[in-house]
Amino acid sequence: MSKGCIVVGISGGVDSAVTALLLKQQGYNVIGLYMKNWEDDDSDEFCSSRQDLIDAVSIADTIGIPIETVNFAKEYKDRVFSHFLHEYAAGRTPNPDILCNSEIKFKAFLEHAISIGADSIATGHYAQIREVDGHYHLLKAIDSSKDQSYFLYRLTQAQLSKAMFPLGMILKSQVREIARQHNLSNYAKKDSTGICFIGERPFREFLNRYLPVQPGPICTLDGQIVGEHMGLSFYTIGQRQGLGIGGQGLPWFVANKCIANNHLIVVQGHDHPALLTTSLEATELHWIENHMPDITRDYTAKIRYRQADVSCHFNALSETLGCFEFSEAQRAVTPGQSVVIYDGEICLGGGIIANNL
Repeated sequence: MSKGCIVVGISGGVDSAVTALLLKQQGYNVIGLYMKNWEDDDSDEFCSSRQDLIDAVSIADTIGIPIETVNFAKEYKDRVFSHFLHEYAAGRTPNPDILCNSEIKFKAFLEHAISIGADSIATGHYAQIREVDGHYHLLKAIDSSKDQSYFLYRLTQAQLSKAMFPLGMILKSQVREIARQHNLSNYAKKDSTGICFIGERPFREFLNRYLPVQPGPICTLDGQIVGEHMGLSFYTIGQRQGLGIGGQGLPWFVANKCIANNHLIVVQGHDHPALLTTSLEATELHWIENHMPDITRDYTAKIRYRQADVSCHFNALSETLGCFEFSEAQRAVTPGQSVVIYDGEICLGGGIIANNL
């Protein structure tokens, strides 16, 4: 007897394939859904969507589930990519994967799945959901090296109530072994990287098609010009490669961007004081639990994916603005990225980094 209808987002990768397989084995009525979210330059050179679709259909056939395709290219461009460009134009470094999750995978995709009769959706994310008395907590995955709760911190109670993450209790190595044992053709397929749904490509060349090029001076903290940048949008805080400046002494790193006069500020040395800070301000705060963390106690937080958690104290400045104070200096705090806060294994939420203090 079927436990209910679950629509699984099948990308063509091994994680979503094993997600669908496990749910089918558990007795759910599983429907696969392949999302097409990018069309501007969908070529084999950069975007593997054609091969991904072939892989997704093959996987669905092997597992024995139906699969359909849906095009969210307009929603992606309106809700994610336009914001992505706006942030880069403003000199910030956005994380499109986070917005992609909240606006596409757990909004447009979820709405479509419900419209075709699904009880819930499932994805191949490495995270866990725990329900306690009708309240939903987002937890880290068992496999700490693959945990993706950082990218999911903007999800809501309503979204979590309709979501499943079957891989949260499984190691990545086990996922590949399960795929191999069940003859899934993509068991050894390389994990996707690059911009969410756009893929890997020469980043500067890609941005050039959407944003005007505005070269300007590369300056030291004391105003000495040491080179020329290709446009502030192409650089991020802490960046070393691609600056085009050398000379004697320690390597150069991007320390700041001065939007007003189009200056890129650089310093020498990986741990230069200008690259370090113990506190930051974040805006657009979002709390999964629907309330702010207790400001009388400490938590842990991270300012980028794959970073070790650091002890952190949160102070609310307003409903949408907060200050995060760390026990250890954080390097290359980057406006536009996200700071995400945890209570042990529970992801509480976070916000968009505005500036360091």
